[in-house]
Amino acid sequence: MPEEILTIREVAAVLKLAEKTVYAMAQAGELPAFKVRGQWRIRQVDFDQWLAAQAQGAVHKGQA
Repeated sequence: MPEEILTIREVAAVLKLAEKTVYAMAQAGELPAFKVRGQWRIRQVDFDQWLAAQAQGAVHKGQA
């Protein structure tokens, strides 16, 4: 089965953010994204790991 690749629009929908915000995050290196012919893409597995790390960081910040 081929690896799932997400678009900025799909990631924005999951995060419930504006596409412009996700695009800026990708440009800034805040997301594990890469470009294909000028368009940002994110591997599902990388996104899942990133999301888990964000959630884990939020939990630790709340405990401090």
